Amino acid sequence: MTSGAKHLVNDPSNLVIESLRGLARLNPKIRLDEAQRVIYLPASDRVSLLSGGGSGHEPAHAGFVGPGLLDAAVCGNIFASPNVAQIRRGIDLVTGDKGLLIVVMNYTGDALHFGLAAEQYRSKGGKGDVRVLMVGDDVAVGREQGSIVGRRGLAGTILVYKIASAASDRGDDLDQVENVAKYVHARIGTLGIGLEHCHVPGTKGGESHLGASQYELGMGIHNEPGTSKHDLSSVSELVASMLSKITDTTDKDRSFVPFRNDGTDEVVLYINNLGSISELELGGIANEAIQWLSKKGIKVRRAISGTFMTSLNMPGFSLTLMLLPGPNEPFTSAQILELLDAPASAPGWKWTASEPGTLETQDKQPASTTVADNASLAPADSQIFLDAITRACRSVIEAGPELTKQDQIAGDGDAGLTLEAGAKGILKAIETGNIDGKNVIRDIGTIAEVVEEDMGGTSGALYSIFFSGLGKGLRDAAKSGSKSTTSEIWSEAAQEALSILYKYTRARPPSRTLVDPLQAFIQALPELGLSKAADKAHTAADKTRELVAKAGRGAYVNQEDLKKRDVPDPGAWGVWRIVDGLRGYQGKP
Repeated sequence: MTSGAKHLVNDPSNLVIESLRGLARLNPKIRLDEAQRVIYLPASDRVSLLSGGGSGHEPAHAGFVGPGLLDAAVCGNIFASPNVAQIRRGIDLVTGDKGLLIVVMNYTGDALHFGLAAEQYRSKGGKGDVRVLMVGDDVAVGREQGSIVGRRGLAGTILVYKIASAASDRGDDLDQVENVAKYVHARIGTLGIGLEHCHVPGTKGGESHLGASQYELGMGIHNEPGTSKHDLSSVSELVASMLSKITDTTDKDRSFVPFRNDGTDEVVLYINNLGSISELELGGIANEAIQWLSKKGIKVRRAISGTFMTSLNMPGFSLTLMLLPGPNEPFTSAQILELLDAPASAPGWKWTASEPGTLETQDKQPASTTVADNASLAPADSQIFLDAITRACRSVIEAGPELTKQDQIAGDGDAGLTLEAGAKGILKAIETGNIDGKNVIRDIGTIAEVVEEDMGGTSGALYSIFFSGLGKGLRDAAKSGSKSTTSEIWSEAAQEALSILYKYTRARPPSRTLVDPLQAFIQALPELGLSKAADKAHTAADKTRELVAKAGRGAYVNQEDLKKRDVPDPGAWGVWRIVDGLRGYQGKP
């Protein structure tokens, strides 16, 4: 079944009107005509702006009704154009003596219905003139294929009516507002991708359209199939492919925006979430897009990112470039940016910076621990010490998928990635010589810093506290006159580290946490040695399958369900994999 087939609704047939009622209750500046499903502002003395179309693209378009943006939005059913009566009502509500510009996406139903409503209004002699601009900014479909219907309208539509509205606010007449809207429309290109199709509330969940590692390029916002399917790799490659298609002028069939590609192009970059891409991922997409454009000599004057025009809950995004004016154009770059930067207060419009972003970075300094007393303690054998650490890290990395699967049942699903990040950080420190096996006090201190920085979160803090405590125990041994480590010194230092850890966590065995195998290992270490102590850790980690979680995220999970799933605590299992690696993978992986 397609992902995202669950929805929070009363009755799917009432979802649109209930959503509009909620929007009106949240925003005191707007009004709702329930019968015709028109969200609008009280009439004002300016050229009015109206948009609309099928619902399911929220916040577009109703969420952009507000000062500095739209005067009205007419809402159809999900993915269906509103009818002529609805649109006529919207026109009647907001058209004044200065006229109205209708800005809608280029789809057949919208073109027919909005166009007919405008013509009917004109024929009956309304207050002011009404113009219609159909926006088509999609670059996925070439001129030959779309020769009759033209380009589809996508997220770039919002940039058109944002700029047109700002022109209206400063006092431009209808001709001037229409002219600037047409100008920016001709300089906008958008391309979207989907990781899967969306699901319409009230319909049967369909089968997945894409493989687990596929994405669809050029997917429409109404579940229309894209132009091609591809294997998903890195976001940098994906963004590069999308921006290349928007800026390419060599393919005359798909070259819609007049990029010069000579190092003088300036753009507004507009990143739009199509429904269910996380803000975390959007930030990464923005980073890659700005970097790619910069490397191509295209200057990003403004960057806008957020959820503007969705396709319900589609896991996907679109990239839009608006090419700013060059020499000998009817407008200047400064004039267009001034309109884009003009204040607007509508729920759907996200704050944007009125200047290019900057990224000031410093070269990352290698993690290191400063030891004030210069204490030094050599391992019994430097290579054996480094090999053991390396094996432990590789053991954790290999266990990543297993730990993640466990944590998807017992926690938040990040255990494998978190431990893997720490392990890779330590391996990098060995590779760069920041951990060199010459002074275990310094090396353990470096490990404490690396795991705290690279792992983060609760696990990073717990591991860092433990390794910091381990370093203190080793330093105490050095102060007592020891020159190199022994099994007794490691055992005593580990016991001290556990005691320090217990200052900051209330978890005690049996608790279904990482302390269960950790304590079992440390207590067995003096008498049984490394290998058999690791066996004790394995037994304790495995026993967490039967335990009630008393600490950590597992404490909030349904305990009976957790027992039935017969899964060990992923944090405990991670400790077992570490100590098993230390001894050389002697236990069961």
